[in-house]
Amino acid sequence: YGKLDSDLAAAMMSINAVKGVEVGAGNEAVELSGDQNSDELRAGKNKKILFSSNNSGGILGGISSGQDINLTVTIKPTSSILRSQKTINTKFKNTTISTKGRHDPCVGLRAVPIAEAMMACVLADHIMRNKAQCG
Repeated sequence: YGKLDSDLAAAMMSINAVKGVEVGAGNEAVELSGDQNSDELRAGKNKKILFSSNNSGGILGGISSGQDINLTVTIKPTSSILRSQKTINTKFKNTTISTKGRHDPCVGLRAVPIAEAMMACVLADHIMRNKAQCG
């Protein structure tokens, strides 16, 4: 409940045409062993915490680790293409439909700034939640 990665995934999935969200190594992590996937900590200069990797995508246990937050968002191709497609009508009969007008051939280009804005909103929300809970 209220985990940063789950809130980011929910925000990204609310964007039209988004069909998948991966955090950090995402689906590639299933090919790794636990020790390969672990983002080990080490001490840096001036008491700075350093990580050996960022397989977790900057989120550990639902909380930002301070590393860069890495999300991969998968976007489906638009179905509004200039080609007749099979469908059914209101009488449940097979028919075809042709889309007319101007439609984006690729919504992915427009999705990038939208995803960035959604991430900013979620991060701002989590900052405000933390201030409300911790002062």
